[in-house]
Amino acid sequence: MDKIRMDKGDWLVVCDGRKALILENLGDGMFPNLHTREVHEQPSPSTAAQGSDAPGRMNPAVGGSRSSVEQTDWHDEAERAFLRGLAGRLDAAVSSGETKALTMVASPRALGMIRADYSDVVRKALQGEVCKDLVKLPVYEIEKQLLLSGAAK
Repeated sequence: MDKIRMDKGDWLVVCDGRKALILENLGDGMFPNLHTREVHEQPSPSTAAQGSDAPGRMNPAVGGSRSSVEQTDWHDEAERAFLRGLAGRLDAAVSSGETKALTMVASPRALGMIRADYSDVVRKALQGEVCKDLVKLPVYEIEKQLLLSGAAK
């Protein structure tokens, strides 16, 4: 396994569907030193607080039976909106020159969702992706697991 290589000024974005840490390498490729640059969090109210009513019903054109319509998963919609906003923030950062390169570390589900929202600018700046859920760990532990121990790109 190759360890992740990050130059000075590169970003490591660690996220899931509710929280994102944008970490900047203030060290160099040989001796990384990650510092928190931004923290983004999505509040997660209960489904009852997000939804409005019981699932709807449909009447068919023929026959008397009715069927229910699947209720919207508000948590899923909130995660998608959060990750869409994060992708927009990364696009703005790369476009404005805040960073030239970034690496994504996300849970498999979040990584699958955010990939669809990458702009061409972000795709070019992307150095690699790691499919791990590390967002709840402290920064020194993330650094240890990814940069020092040799996680795969």
